[in-house]
Amino acid sequence: MKNDILDRIAASIEERKKADPQKSYVASLFAKGDDAMLKKIGEEATETVLAAKSGDKLQIVRETCDLWFHCMIVLARHGLGPQDVLAEMKRREGISGIDEKAARKKR
Repeated sequence: MKNDILDRIAASIEERKKADPQKSYVASLFAKGDDAMLKKIGEEATETVLAAKSGDKLQIVRETCDLWFHCMIVLARHGLGPQDVLAEMKRREGISGIDEKAARKKR
């Protein structure tokens, strides 16, 4: 599967953040501000953890989808998008997680 879906969702978020908050969930989060957006990430992360603990594969996928979507909203809030995250993943590809984490501490 290509990453086109992430780009389409990012474009939709960009379009909807300017919409009427009464008619758009994305616009309503932007209207409520950072705390509301970040709270949703916390909620979705918790729900993802609980789904993983349960072992229900469909629920894990659904909750991860919700988490990613809300992360994309926060990315958009900061003028970022999925390509920024994918570029970082590409940069880290082939680097040991232990080595990458140690390099972050040195910065």
